[in-house]
Amino acid sequence: MTGVAVAPASMRVLRVKVKPNARDARLIQQPDGSWLAHVKAAPVEGKANIALVALVAAHFGVPKSRVAIRSGASGRLKTIEIR
Repeated sequence: MTGVAVAPASMRVLRVKVKPNARDARLIQQPDGSWLAHVKAAPVEGKANIALVALVAAHFGVPKSRVAIRSGASGRLKTIEIR
């Protein structure tokens, strides 16, 4: 065993850099495989995180309940899990 966690085939993990207070909401894949998320909401009281979850869910066509922030909830770099 190598110690590397393998996600089930039905789960996807994304590395996302969030830019709050954007003019419009969009999700862009970067050349390195990470994602850049522009969200309209301000980073106050979790509003930007809620907007990010909604944006990711809409982009991948899944319910918001299947998208979770696994790490980085208080920073700009986040790890997102889509189940």
